[in-house]
Amino acid sequence: MFRVLRLINRFNLGGPTYNVTYLTKFISPEFETLLAGGVKDESEASSEHIPLEYGIKPVIIDKMRRSINPVNDILAYKKIKKLIRDYKPHIVHTHASKAGFLGRMAAISCNVPIIVHTFHGHVFHSYFDNIQTSVYKNIEKYLAARSTALIALSEKQKIELSQIHTIAPAEKFHVIPLGFDLERFWTDTDAKREIFRTQYKLDEDTVAIGIIGRLVPIKNHALFLQAFKSVEEKSQKNTKAFIIGDGELKKTLIQQCIENDLSFSTIEDPNPSAKVIFTSWIKEADIAMAGLDIVALSSLNEGTPVSLIEAQAAGKPIISTITGGIENVVIPGETALLSPVNGSALFSENLYKLLNDAELRHKLSQKGRAFVNKNFSYNTLADNMSSLYKKLLINKGLWKIEN
Repeated sequence: MFRVLRLINRFNLGGPTYNVTYLTKFISPEFETLLAGGVKDESEASSEHIPLEYGIKPVIIDKMRRSINPVNDILAYKKIKKLIRDYKPHIVHTHASKAGFLGRMAAISCNVPIIVHTFHGHVFHSYFDNIQTSVYKNIEKYLAARSTALIALSEKQKIELSQIHTIAPAEKFHVIPLGFDLERFWTDTDAKREIFRTQYKLDEDTVAIGIIGRLVPIKNHALFLQAFKSVEEKSQKNTKAFIIGDGELKKTLIQQCIENDLSFSTIEDPNPSAKVIFTSWIKEADIAMAGLDIVALSSLNEGTPVSLIEAQAAGKPIISTITGGIENVVIPGETALLSPVNGSALFSENLYKLLNDAELRHKLSQKGRAFVNKNFSYNTLADNMSSLYKKLLINKGLWKIEN
């Protein structure tokens, strides 16, 4: 049996946690996996319950955090090296940037035979200034050269990383999309819809539009609120906007609501008649999806947005900006209406179309479930990763030795 040490940045709600959980649980039996990860930010919802639900107790590296802190980062690096020395993995597989840096540096130092890294997104545009971005690119290029294999979540992300940002040659990248347990998004949907809409006192004729994610600049919630304000002024439909998530920009977005005369509700100050509902995090994503009528995404940069995969599994139409791997996650024009990140007018127009055309919403909802079930199931993810591991082990001569 081959040992895999799997490292993730932190256990916060989102695609990466599900990804590492499913890989740990469902990977081919030739592989034994130890899952480890850092601590979530205070503004984020914890996802440590996700691996626990699958019988996995991860190792928590309490000093590995999202922010850069030399003292914490050195302590986390030392703990990862100790994990490697004690566990003696054949493969160290890191997920996302902080784990990718500390984990790969430790694996290189410990002469781990195979080092794999998955890009769950990247910070090479829309996050930092040019100098910081250049520093991060050079670090990634150094680590990529010393990695055995790199994983992109989509063909578009592979092109961005290999051709546009030149992190590594294209042949070093392998495209393996995320995988999920999606069945809960199409079971008991009527009952789940009633739970959500009763909680938020929604009439059946109210169109509920939701956006899900951290309240941080890269998610560009300001565009979503701008579009919602625009359609509110033109449409005769009863509408509510649901901002599902939390983060540093919450107060800024509330101020935007005030400036645009949009009534709002928060957990701390509930207002049942409000037009914009700040729900904070909702762990039962399947209940939220059942209750919504339209799912939106307005990001400036994305890897593989989980909310759009879940929306299609739940049979919900989508409006989104075009960035990162989004065009590989939806079927443009068939499950989602897309607009450029700088196309605020088109984003608003698409929202207006969906809001006022129930037939179009129904049409866009038809193909999503089959599409995501085929392309983003956890079984497909586990099979693809097992095949890659075997290939890498064969190339190193290890598969023949131990099998």
